[in-house]
Amino acid sequence: MNMKRTIRHLLLASALAGAASVWAADAPQPININTATAEELVQLDGVGPAKAQAIVAWREQNGPFKAAAQLTEVRGIGEKLVEANRDRITLK
Repeated sequence: MNMKRTIRHLLLASALAGAASVWAADAPQPININTATAEELVQLDGVGPAKAQAIVAWREQNGPFKAAAQLTEVRGIGEKLVEANRDRITLK
């Protein structure tokens, strides 16, 4: 491999690595509904401060969630909200 080609490959690899880190930083992070604070829960689509506090209160009264679908037991949270956030909700 000649020097120009090597440099070109290194520059391309560096640019791709930089782009990957930007994409990863912009990707929404998972939210653990069993440990998240109300401030963290508002990051979920459709969850404002009141719903976030209701999730925390439910968890304090009933213990940890066993499944994401169990969020529908929290007043004001329906199946559509759970489905909209399914890929961001974690229990671990």
